[in-house]
This record gives sequence, C-alpha cells and structure tokens, in this order.
Amino acid sequence: MSKVFVPSKNLLATFSRALRHGNPQPISAQCQRLSTITTPGLPRTAPQPSCLHSTPKTGVRTFSTSPQRKYKTVQEQRSRYRSGPFSWKAGLLFLISGAGLIFYFRYEKARMERKRVAEATKGVGRPKVGGPFELVDQNGKPFTDGDMKGKYSLVYFGFSHCPDICPEELDKMARMIDLVRASAPSSAPPLLPIFITCDPARDTPAVLATYLSEFHPDIIGLTGTWEQIKQVCKKYRVYFSTPEGVKPGQDYLVDHSIYFYLMDPEGDFVEAIGRQHSPEQAASIIKSHMGDWKGK
Repeated sequence: MSKVFVPSKNLLATFSRALRHGNPQPISAQCQRLSTITTPGLPRTAPQPSCLHSTPKTGVRTFSTSPQRKYKTVQEQRSRYRSGPFSWKAGLLFLISGAGLIFYFRYEKARMERKRVAEATKGVGRPKVGGPFELVDQNGKPFTDGDMKGKYSLVYFGFSHCPDICPEELDKMARMIDLVRASAPSSAPPLLPIFITCDPARDTPAVLATYLSEFHPDIIGLTGTWEQIKQVCKKYRVYFSTPEGVKPGQDYLVDHSIYFYLMDPEGDFVEAIGRQHSPEQAASIIKSHMGDWKGK
C-alpha cells in the first residue's frame, strides 16, 4: 500500500515565504526534501535545475562582473598578496621620481643663488663694479668697454713683472678658457678673456703681446696711461699702488687685488672668482652663468 505524503503547515508556510522574498536557497532545500520523502522507492537522481535554481530577477546588480581568479594551491593564493599594494615596479618608479625631484630642486637652488649673487651687486646703495674706459690692446688698437658688450668678459688685473702670483693666475685663466669653450652651451654668448696691467710704465703693448703669448693666444692685454689705469682700477674696485711718474730703471713695488671679474654681456658685474677656486670650479661657475643668460 502506497503512502501519501501530506505537507505540514510549516512546510507550506516556508514555501510561501520563499516565493514572496525570491530566495532560491530555501526552495531548493525543500524541493530536495520533498522529492526524497514522496518517492522513497525510486532511485535518487540529481535535482532538476528548475527546482534548485531560480531565475535571477532582471535589473538586480551583482557585486562583481569580473571572473573569479582561480589558484591551484593555497600558497599561490597567499603569494598573490604577499607584497601588499607595492611591487618592484612601484618602488622603481618611486626612486626615479624622487631622484628627479632632488636633482630639480638642487638645480633651482643653485640657479637662484647665482641670480642672488648677480643681483646683489646691482642693488641700490651698492658700489657699481665696472664702467666705461678707454685703453689700448697689445696690438696698439683702441679698446673700450663697448668691445665687451655681447660677450661674457673675464677680467684680471696684474703686471708682467709679477714674480709668482700673476703667472699662476694666468695659467689658471688659460685652463678656464679651454674648459668653458669646450663645454659651454652653444646658444650662450662667447667668453672674452682680458688682462689689464697695473704697471703701465713698463707694460707697453709690445711687452704685453710677448708676455701673454706664453699663456693663451686669446687673452687680450690692455694698457694705457697711469691716469687711465688708475681710473679703470677704481671702477673695478681693484687696489692700485703703482707710483706715478716713475723713471726707466727705477725699482718700485706694485700691489693689486687678485680676482677674476666676470662681467655679463650687458657690462654688469656678475661674480668675483678668487684663488680658492680651482680651474674646474671656476669654469663651472662661468658656464652656469652663461647658461642662465636670457638677455635683456
């Protein structure tokens, strides 16, 4: 005699609530239970898809549309997140960006310092370095401050009878000229090296031509009368101690300041380069100012 299964009130209430709320899981569980109870004599088969799965409602958003990534082992899944949010690519990008910022800020700091030094000599109440003059070069041709316009001028004061300091500084000047010209920006104004004597009585144009040829062929030597040399030394703030009206063969002492005066293409003083700077350091200073030049 076959048994008739009568669903209880609780089972019917469960079906009713599941249908109202659209929850497929209770329905699937109850379907499996009902099929087992009502057909005990039949072999169990896989539940029908229509009973186990309900059709999702249209318009319901899912949490993710990307396929779930499969991992073969637990270790592989753990290694996926072992490095956290960072990777070697992110670290390399961070180092490159940091190095670039450091280089940029150091360059800007050095450029602003050079600009500050150049502008400090042009402030109100400060003595101006440089100015108009008229002298004669080693070839006997007139040379004025106008011949310096449009070029960076490197001016040094000395005299041919100097026993040690002037030869050392002129050797340094020759090295500076070669270093600057070898690597200066192509768009930068040219460099004009100038040697102005503090001993006009003995440093004639012919003497200067012979003397300067021993150091560098591009150095321009300037001389003039005692009064002209005194005035140009005063304008460049150079100490001048040569006595006036010395006679030929008379011994006397000559003292002067030991600086290279860098003048920009407008004839304005930029920076003084002293004995503490090596030729490489001095050339670097000159090239930096030349690279900053944008004209006026």
